[in-house]
Amino acid sequence: MGAQGDGLAQGPAGPLFAPYTLSGEEVRGHIEKDRFVVDEVLRSSPERATPFCPHFGHCGGCLLQHWQIAPYLAWKRGLVAEALAREGVGTEVRPIVDAHGAGRRRVIFHARQYGARTVVGFAERRSHAMVEIGACPVLAPSLHAALPAARAVAQALAPLKKPLDVQVVATDTGLDMDVRGSGPLPPALVCELAGLAARFDLARLTRHGELLLQRTPPRLAMGRAEVELPPAAFLQATAEGERVLAEAVLAATAGAKRVADLFAGAGTFALRLAETARVFAVESHQGALAALLKAARATSGLRGVEGEARDLFRRPLMPAELSAFDAVVLDPPRQGAEAQVAELARAKLARVVYVSCNAATFARDARVLAAGGFHLRHVTPVDQFRYSAHVELVGVLER
Repeated sequence: MGAQGDGLAQGPAGPLFAPYTLSGEEVRGHIEKDRFVVDEVLRSSPERATPFCPHFGHCGGCLLQHWQIAPYLAWKRGLVAEALAREGVGTEVRPIVDAHGAGRRRVIFHARQYGARTVVGFAERRSHAMVEIGACPVLAPSLHAALPAARAVAQALAPLKKPLDVQVVATDTGLDMDVRGSGPLPPALVCELAGLAARFDLARLTRHGELLLQRTPPRLAMGRAEVELPPAAFLQATAEGERVLAEAVLAATAGAKRVADLFAGAGTFALRLAETARVFAVESHQGALAALLKAARATSGLRGVEGEARDLFRRPLMPAELSAFDAVVLDPPRQGAEAQVAELARAKLARVVYVSCNAATFARDARVLAAGGFHLRHVTPVDQFRYSAHVELVGVLER
């Protein structure tokens, strides 16, 4: 099985990717560029499962519903182990944690106009072609109204004839929707959208983060704090995933009295860490940082949270700044934290807890930290993107 979830076959001109196949299967099909398109499975793997979504195989969202859960999770754990091995980083890779929970709590639907027809759904794999969906079974029940709401909004904006992306996040106080691609909206359309927001009980509706209307502040609990989310906020994909990652971070920083939380977002880790330690949160998105600090001020019993809006790719914390902390937590985007890691490796710092959504960039950064004197004690893979090739992890490094 390849790293993106395709079976690998040997073709006449070299390796071929064979989507929707499993190791050991015998299949018949035809070659299209570097892909083997399967027309028929002649001999199935005993690990093959029956996909439960009628859109599977057309929609590009899920790639692995045809694989039983146990071997699928073992493969994901293997992706982490292989990434570390390629960089020459040895450590204990712990059993993977299944954090799908109730399902995804955030989603981005695509809406496109085909003549007079509005299609709302997801793109086909490796294509811009749209798959119209009636329901998405990997979404959490809290998003049950997201698709009909997105469809209604897209139909209201159909006269604009623009491709739209509609992000919907399930919060504790209702759905938070952000529409992208529409351009400025005339007042009549804004009024129509206000009616739809009431009809679907949306907490808030924004356009590219610009507020159109708010019926109630979209809030989410993070530890004992309650955060009023900024528009189009980043959240961990599932509530269970956030819980699992946060518990791992708290366990790894136990006993630390002063912690830096880098790439802190709206406070996923910082607000929980602040229950037992003083926290310095760094985040480039000013809206997210403002939401974090506002929640910290409104929550009694925290040890103290300070923050700075700072681009850690261009201006990482330097060793002299890092020396003030007992531990550093970082949760960078997929490209990793190359510039910041170089400074962490030089700092007089005892402990680093690295949360990552990309095993390859984590392994690269872990190699740099190892060269600077850190030991990667263990890595815990976490699967909150079920049926995809994405895997999260928490790595604990100490000098």
